[in-house]
Amino acid sequence: MVRLTHTVKSSGCAAKLPVATLNEVLSSIPLMEDDRLVVGFETSDDALAYDIGGGRLMIQSVDFFPPVADDPYDYGQIACANALSDLYAMGAEPACAMNMMCFPSCMELDVMKQILLGAQDKAAEAGCVIAGGHTIADSTIKFGLAVTGFTTKDRLWTNKGAKEGDVLVITKKLGAGIINTAIKAEMADEESAAAVLASMKTLNRRAFECASSLDVHAATDITGFSLLGHLHEMAAASGLTVVIDSSSVPVFDKALEYASFGLIPEGAYNNREYLESRVEISQSVRQNLEDVLYDPQTSGPLALAMEESEAEKFISAFGNDARIIARFTKREAKPVII
Repeated sequence: MVRLTHTVKSSGCAAKLPVATLNEVLSSIPLMEDDRLVVGFETSDDALAYDIGGGRLMIQSVDFFPPVADDPYDYGQIACANALSDLYAMGAEPACAMNMMCFPSCMELDVMKQILLGAQDKAAEAGCVIAGGHTIADSTIKFGLAVTGFTTKDRLWTNKGAKEGDVLVITKKLGAGIINTAIKAEMADEESAAAVLASMKTLNRRAFECASSLDVHAATDITGFSLLGHLHEMAAASGLTVVIDSSSVPVFDKALEYASFGLIPEGAYNNREYLESRVEISQSVRQNLEDVLYDPQTSGPLALAMEESEAEKFISAFGNDARIIARFTKREAKPVII
């Protein structure tokens, strides 16, 4: 069977448009107003929040991308986990979804079937139902989902609620984009490739559940705009500066080594170009670690801002790779300091 990642130029969330390009267009479009729209795109949140009455909110998002795994079933699972992560980052339970598929007319139909089955099985794991979708013929595969979930007004998480003194916890390792680039170049070892694949297929459901009983002030998930890009959005929306302890950032084994070899996805360069003027980086931070901090992630970790005592409760409950990597301070010259 064809290796899916070899049929496309860019993979996963690394295929996103550059932030500067996207912002140029979005900033020229007037916001649509509705009294029931609680959260739109003006604060770069992960999904929209719409008031459906009775204190309940409908949360909606959409995400799709070219193959980030060679196996179509794995690709479907990752695409679904990535899309559902936007709901978890808003404090919402997934409920239903619809597929979006661009598919080459010359490719074996079993590839499409396996992608859809992978997404369906991952959605079922999340307690979410997929009911239909839309397909078009295209020269390259692209797949994702439009997802809907629900929460209540008092449990909604957004980008902008971080408070001075809060710490930031992330729940997965970083460097997936770099290792995926190494995989595509056939330079990644099997252990590293397997670790990244397992992480991308892992739902952020458990992280959401462990945090649901805690006082989370702000949240997002780390995807195509990198750790620095998404934390910049959170700090800017909250009117604060986030100070990152680079030594605390969890990184996949071999990601730093592969970064030193120059195995950097194009999206990382786009992220760096947009963010460099907004980020202050200590000279002690190594270049390859900088590359990881700018690296686009696919189905990456949740990032949760909360008081340190609440963060310690979360880490105790969640375990695994969760750790405190940053602290929010009063606004300084730049919104992100490393």
